[in-house]
Amino acid sequence: MSEPSPVSDPYAHMSIVKNPDGSITRDPNRFPRVPATLSPLNPVVSKDITVNHSNSTWMRLYVPTTALNDDVSSKKLPLVVYYHGGGFVICSVDFKLFHDFCNLMARELNVVVASPSYRLAPEHRLPAAYDDGADALEWIKNSDDEWIKSHADLSNVFLMGTSAGGNLAYNVGLRSTVGDLTPLRIRGLILHHPFFGGEERCESELRHVNDQVFPPIVGDVCWELCLPVGANRDHVYSNPTVGDGEDNMEIIKRLGLKVMVSGGGRDPMIDSQRDVAKFMKEKGVDVVERFTDGDIHGAELRDPSKSITLFDSIRNFISSSAP
Repeated sequence: MSEPSPVSDPYAHMSIVKNPDGSITRDPNRFPRVPATLSPLNPVVSKDITVNHSNSTWMRLYVPTTALNDDVSSKKLPLVVYYHGGGFVICSVDFKLFHDFCNLMARELNVVVASPSYRLAPEHRLPAAYDDGADALEWIKNSDDEWIKSHADLSNVFLMGTSAGGNLAYNVGLRSTVGDLTPLRIRGLILHHPFFGGEERCESELRHVNDQVFPPIVGDVCWELCLPVGANRDHVYSNPTVGDGEDNMEIIKRLGLKVMVSGGGRDPMIDSQRDVAKFMKEKGVDVVERFTDGDIHGAELRDPSKSITLFDSIRNFISSSAP
């Protein structure tokens, strides 16, 4: 079998165009969008709620229909706060890819899922997305929404994300020490194919330089567009093992957070993900590694059968981290 052709234009690969003022134009039709559904005929119901009017952020809530049909004394469900991917540059909560994944997760794990939006780069460079991710937790903490009040166990919360969302979940977890989130209690971080990297190419980036899903050249552009102006890929936002990395591990330990790091063998970033997991373990963080052979970046989002296998691992992780 011949090698795939290398991606020569990372902007075209992401269906974005860079504008003279530094902003980008995104193709609104690149991914299909789907609405939330309140139909009780579905195994999971969902709805959209505004989080911050000023920043135009919102979230989509998912609750298993059986929970809504139970009496008020029924046991509350774990809450998974899920941040979508897209290199901090593209994508949205309501993209079918992420909606279907969250919908299936709520059904299979019997959990409430909250999927918050966040502002995108380069119009809003990091740490804007981290600010929005933390803002969503504050909103949940103070929410009078009936689904959250009646069905979400705020003492049993997990932050999860795919790709850039995994990076976001990690950094929002670190920020959870700022202020008082009571009664919300974060038990663990689930970093699914997290978007991490560094200035020096890791072996898997060299090995999968012609990857057709998220090749290193595309990752480079995403970092260029989302990191603070003047920063390189060895910034602590992109590479958790540098700078304040050791201090951040102490924060995770102090919070008592368990961390799951999940990656795929054909993802160019898998060696960076392994390095972060190794770094965490060396610093005394309780880490569960889940690395699969042959899977591309974000494979579980595209294949429901792979999603189910992932959710089996997450179910065990949630059970082992329960209060």
